[in-house]
Parts: sequence; C-alpha cells; structure tokens
Amino acid sequence: MNTPVPSPEPRWLTEEEQATWQAFIHATRLLEDHLDRQLQRDAGMPHLYYALLVALSRAPHRRMRMTELAKATKITRSRLSHAVARLENNGWVRREECASDKRGQNTVLTDAGFEVLRRTAPGHVAAVRWALFDRLGPEQVRQFGDICRTMAEGLQPEGADLPWLR
Repeated sequence: MNTPVPSPEPRWLTEEEQATWQAFIHATRLLEDHLDRQLQRDAGMPHLYYALLVALSRAPHRRMRMTELAKATKITRSRLSHAVARLENNGWVRREECASDKRGQNTVLTDAGFEVLRRTAPGHVAAVRWALFDRLGPEQVRQFGDICRTMAEGLQPEGADLPWLR
C-alpha cells in the first residue's frame, strides 16, 4: 500500500484531530530543537550525528554498511553521505570497503567517536528524560510507545518511497 490518493471530497480533520495534529507538530519541533541545542552545546553536533554514532555503537564491531545505517536512522543516502563526511572530518567515524561486496562501504565508529558518545550520552539522556519521560506516567509511556510503533508501521508499507531507498 502506497501513499493514499486524495478522494474528490477531502476528509477534513475534526476539531479535536486538528488540535491533536497541531499539538504533535508543536511538540516534535520543540523536542528536536531542545535535543539539537543540548547536543550542539555539549558535543558540537546536531541530533542526527548523535543518532548515527549511537547506531554504530550498537552494531557488531561498531560498523555498519552505509545502506543499513541510512535505514536505521531513517534518512536519505545523500544526507547520510554528507553527515558521515562531517563525522569523518572530526575523526569520529571512518569509511572502509565492504569485504563481502566491493560496491558497498562500511562506516566504522572510531575510538574517538565512541569516546565522544560516552561523554555526551549522560547529558543527552538527561535532556530526553526532562523533555519527555519525566512528564509522562508509566501508562502514558506505554501508550506513547504503542502509538509511535503503530505510526511507524503504517508509514512503511511494502513498496513505500522510504528515505533510505532514495
């Protein structure tokens, strides 16, 4: 199932849906700004770069194929390439040829990159906790997780035009 085709008569949002949609947009923009500012202050990097370092830190041998890293972080390959180049200039990652596929490349988290992540993680976790989890009760956290997973599943149907495929 691909993106829905608009019908001749739009299904306008109800007043409650519109208020919820606006609250979601407002909250996600403020959250992303909050996290970006914290990471710029503490590590001189945007949230996206931190997400790349985290994904690499969780991968076996701290290495991932570029295509898998794009998929894990939900970004286009060109955006990933630009971000990895910046991280490479900082000495936080390096690229290497993929042994199993000469056309592919791996991105590897360096010891310096792992150290930046180790130093930055406590402040980042505190920022996430303050902005989100400290404001929700346990049942709200569970519901929020369910809602986010449902949204993500619905936005990734078979054949969808997903960022990491571009």
